[in-house]
Amino acid sequence: MAITPDASRSSPAPQTLGFLLLDNFTLISLASAIEPLRMANQLAGRELYRWYTLSLDGAPVRASDGLQVTPDASTAVPLALDMVIVCGGVGPNRSVQREHVIWLQSQARLSRRLGSVCTGSWALAKAGLLDGYETSIHWECLAAMQEAFPRVALTTRLFSIDRDRATSSGGTAPLDMMLNLISRDHGRELSAGISEMFIYDRVRGEQDQQRVPLKHVLGTTQPKLLEIVALMEANLEEPIGLDELAHYVDVSRRQLERLFQKYLHCSPSRYYLKLRLTRARQLLKQTPMSIIEVASACGFVSTPHFSKCYREYFGIPPRDERLGIGGKTTRSVPLGAEQGALLKHTQVEAPSQDLVSSAVLALAQAQGEPTYASVPL
Repeated sequence: MAITPDASRSSPAPQTLGFLLLDNFTLISLASAIEPLRMANQLAGRELYRWYTLSLDGAPVRASDGLQVTPDASTAVPLALDMVIVCGGVGPNRSVQREHVIWLQSQARLSRRLGSVCTGSWALAKAGLLDGYETSIHWECLAAMQEAFPRVALTTRLFSIDRDRATSSGGTAPLDMMLNLISRDHGRELSAGISEMFIYDRVRGEQDQQRVPLKHVLGTTQPKLLEIVALMEANLEEPIGLDELAHYVDVSRRQLERLFQKYLHCSPSRYYLKLRLTRARQLLKQTPMSIIEVASACGFVSTPHFSKCYREYFGIPPRDERLGIGGKTTRSVPLGAEQGALLKHTQVEAPSQDLVSSAVLALAQAQGEPTYASVPL
């Protein structure tokens, strides 16, 4: 059923997002961020979100796979944006220009929310807009970014939502971030409907981690440590004692503990426990195994001990994890008055030419779909 003019006027104005494309951005991350917005509009039967792709001069931008995307506008076009998301990819240190930094800083002064996908966090950090914020970036850039921007609170999480910043790693992780943002804005029913349309079995949360290859973290300088971790990963159901691990790689127990403290910043037993609990979380979320079976498969001698360790590490008991009840999350700080006003007034300011968001065209095409307006809000 089409939206009547009266209904359109009575509906809240859509939130408007600008996607700033850096050279060599990853196309999969851009699509993962925009597609949930399109589907949110389709399922709601009205325009909850609108979006524009942007570049410095409005000229086509080449993605890392060689395809070119022609942006909707240049950054010089005045748009009333609620949020700006930087889309990065290969070589962000080469792609981020002085003009990007200046424009992003101007958006921050307008109290607009800021975000990134893949390696877009690099641009925000270079603009000084992530100092003190928990930040996610693709694991390939973790070490370099920590070195370049020590004031940024980097994490290996798939995505991070910290106050008015939302940063995501690469691949399909932006899809999870956007689904979580949509859930906050319009409820879990809409977010669940979107994931069903995309045949997306599980929406990952803020506590889910990137799987960072240890070889990337350590390089080839610590073969003994890599060998020990490989042994741990291969023996989660029946954990090997630390003395035995040390013997396998021909080091002393003391040397073993020093290696872990120096390079992984924790004790060997703590790291081994983390591996087992991470595996347990995967089994709880992805299999029908009982909690007792999961505990046994991850090397815990009793279910109460497993539950205690799980709660201490993830902030949530295994039973609640299986039911999808949230545990530790980054607290969402309420928007200030100026930001709230921006959310209510998201109409496009009159640019030099009429600019139509892709959201409007997509919504018009979707009106013939069986799922149109299938999630009442």
